[in-house]
Order: sequence, then structure tokens, then C-alpha cells
Amino acid sequence: MIGLTEKRITVTGGAGFLGSRVVEKLRAAGAKEVFVPRSRDYDLTDMAAVRRLYADARPQVVIHLAAVVGGIGANRLNPGKFFYDNLMMGAQLMEEGRKAGVEKFVAAGTICAYPKFAPVPFKEDDLWNGYPEETNAPYGLAKKMLLVQAQAYRAQYGFNAIFLLPVNLYGPGDNFNPESSHVIPALVKKFIAAIEAGEKEVTVWGTGKATREFLYVDDCAHAVCLAAARYDKPEPVNIGAGFEISIKDLAGVIARLTGFAGRILWDTSKPDGQPRRMLDTTRASEQFGFKAKTNFEEGLKQTIEWYRRNRGQ
Repeated sequence: MIGLTEKRITVTGGAGFLGSRVVEKLRAAGAKEVFVPRSRDYDLTDMAAVRRLYADARPQVVIHLAAVVGGIGANRLNPGKFFYDNLMMGAQLMEEGRKAGVEKFVAAGTICAYPKFAPVPFKEDDLWNGYPEETNAPYGLAKKMLLVQAQAYRAQYGFNAIFLLPVNLYGPGDNFNPESSHVIPALVKKFIAAIEAGEKEVTVWGTGKATREFLYVDDCAHAVCLAAARYDKPEPVNIGAGFEISIKDLAGVIARLTGFAGRILWDTSKPDGQPRRMLDTTRASEQFGFKAKTNFEEGLKQTIEWYRRNRGQ
């Protein structure tokens, strides 16, 4: 984290799933002034609140991780909110950051920004070669505008903004609310609930044929910190583990690790989402030395153990 420890750093979403890990890593590396704005104090969709945030925190570095996000179901129910809130937060934070003289702005995008049928593995150069998968396009496009803004501000104002594209995250502390959770916590919750209820079947959305890539949350936090410290270029950068697994195989692994021995049924009336997802992670490795370290099954075990310990709290 050379160059970051003496800076005043603001981490939006810093109390969240990814953000809390980023804050921990920054502080562990010696950063003394890390400010975490809470949504109850600073509504980042409101320009007046964003201006107040900059006045209060006076950051030299902003790491923008705050997002309104969920799985396929939540995306289908809230396309307008997901588009507006994410667009407004990003656009206003970067504009006011520019005006405030922020030295560096780190923007977290999403793999949902990629075209629905992007060649696998997804390369950053393919980002504009098609429309995103429909169920998460409003969210993905709102986040993608941060890349447009970052590159435009760099060109006109010399503003040092970078754009990262994290793949699907998982790990201890994930969101296990069935109304808004992503696939791994949703499956963990379903299988454990079925075991405890003595149920012999679990129904899962879709056909199981879609593939996904998953990155352990602590690995992603490490990548964000490395990029904040070392990367200063306009090109977007994928942040991932560089593998894909089908949802069918994923369900099988989680069933085995939780101890569920019953049948898995597939509700094909529900959408699969994007057909395949897997990132080319070459650029992150070459530009700032990031490679994911956590073994996938080990990460799943940690996630399952955390859920078993904490679900009643």
C-alpha cells in the first residue's frame, strides 16, 4: 500500500461486504485516516449530502464501493431504483471529487456491465461489443457509466480515476436475505434449511446450465487496495479468479459441503441470467500484480461455517 498510508481515504460502502474488508486492509497496512460514510448520515444519491461528505472528510483518495445491488430476482423487481441510485451515486461522487481536488478516485463497476454474449473469458476490450443481459442491464449500465465518466474526466481535467470490474463475490458476511441474495448465499441457506426441516428436495432457479465465476471477498479487497496504490491508467481492469463453474455443479458442491443428500430440482420457468461468465484476469496481474489466492472449496467452507454461526443474530 505504498503511497496510501499517509493519505486521507474515504471508502463509500466501507461498512459493507467488500468495503469492510478494504477498510481493514487499509488500516492494517498503516492508513491512519480512513473515513467510512454511512447511508443514514450521507445519502449519496443527494448532491447536497455528497458535497457535505467532501467538506467533512476532505479525502485525497476516494474508493467508491457503495452500490444498490442484488441477485436476479432483486434486479427484476427494482430495475429503476438500481439504475437511478447507482448512476446518481457514482456521477455525483466523481464530479464533486473532481471539484474538491481529489488525487485519485477508484470506481468499482460490475461484471454485469459486459455484453450478454461476450466471448469467454471476458476481456476488457469486449466491454462495448453488445448489450448486457436483460435482467441486470439497468444496474450494469449505471455502473458502466462510471467508466465513461472516469475516462472523460481524465481526458478533460486530468482527473486520476480508475475503473475496476469485480466478478461475483462470496465469503463470510455475505447477504443471505432470500429476497436480494446472490446465488452462493441463496444456495447455502436453502440447503441448510432443508437439512434442518428434514426435506428431501430443494428447488433451484433456472436450468443449471449457466456458468459463473466467483471471487472470495478478501481476495477482491486485496485487489482493490493494490489498484488504489499502483494503478493509474484509463483502461478498465477485470478483478476475478479466472475460472467458471456451472450453477448445476455449484449446487452439487454446496450440497455436499453442507451435508444435504436429497434431490436438487430445477425450476426452468425462472431465468438463468447471463449464459456464461468468466473473466480474463491478465491485465490485473500485469498492471498491479493481483492474483486470487483462495481455493474455491475452502472459501465455500468458510462461508458455510460463518452462516451456521451467525444466522440467528
